[in-house]
Amino acid sequence: MEFQGILFAFVLINILNMNNSNNNQIIRFDWAMKRLLRNKANFSVLEGLLTTLLGEKIVIQKLLESESNQEDEFDKYNRVDMLAENSKGELVLIEVQNNNEYAYFQRMLFGTSKLVTEYINRGESYDKVRKVYSVNIVYFSLGHGTDFVYHGKTEFRGIHQGDILELTPFQKQTFKVDTVSQLYPEYYILKVNGFDQVAKSPLEEWIYYLNTGEIPSSATAPGLEEARERLKLDSMTKDELAAYYRHLDNIVILRDNIYTEREEGRAEGIEEGLNKGLAKGKEEGAREANLNNARNLKKLGVAIEIISQATGLSKEEIEKL
Repeated sequence: MEFQGILFAFVLINILNMNNSNNNQIIRFDWAMKRLLRNKANFSVLEGLLTTLLGEKIVIQKLLESESNQEDEFDKYNRVDMLAENSKGELVLIEVQNNNEYAYFQRMLFGTSKLVTEYINRGESYDKVRKVYSVNIVYFSLGHGTDFVYHGKTEFRGIHQGDILELTPFQKQTFKVDTVSQLYPEYYILKVNGFDQVAKSPLEEWIYYLNTGEIPSSATAPGLEEARERLKLDSMTKDELAAYYRHLDNIVILRDNIYTEREEGRAEGIEEGLNKGLAKGKEEGAREANLNNARNLKKLGVAIEIISQATGLSKEEIEKL
């Protein structure tokens, strides 16, 4: 059903395109990250998303090298990432993942750990370790939960007293933070496919756009007005539109392949389960028949050795009957 919904949306986009009604359509966020949001003039869109998500004013100073520059053919359509440095010198890694990756939690950990080690020079003291935010926009069912936005951070809780380990006044003054968790990487997971309600907050307005590609006229979240103005389909050239639709095509194909493989695997699993069930049923039926035969022969006073030969049961099993 998920793939069918995606396919329907894609077909609808193409119909609208053929009818020359691109005026109100907004470019998908992953494509915008690839082509448009890397332009400093469009930083306000990203800043709006991060300000809304992190709950503080975020100003992007510059973009840094990210994995997208080394992407392979599959990742080209499945994943896009962007690494930004804000006005505090903190690192913000934004990643969009289109298709399922079962080890994605570990991938998040690897990404932040890599940044921590890469952005400190050999010989520098540990107080120079950069703060890292990992923002993950996923279009698949990651983990098991009912919410659509999750926040992960590091805290140290006492085993016996249950208290949270805090910084000393000197550490707070030196590191310019209030809590230990502010020194560690923080993770945000936006499970946008799980959002199916009316947007009632700025963050939900952003989730709605990420999920549907639409920005309601009533939206007031930071960055969405800029997105509405700068990410219009009708602002793209003919060649850019062609490349954009190829991108959508490839996303649909990737999801179709994964959906097909999943369904085929499920069908094979059901068939294998049925076959194993039938085999197990036959085996259990035969064993029960042997037990009944052994029980009857034992009542007739037949020697255990003979019963064992006739039924295939061990002497110990027969003696317990």
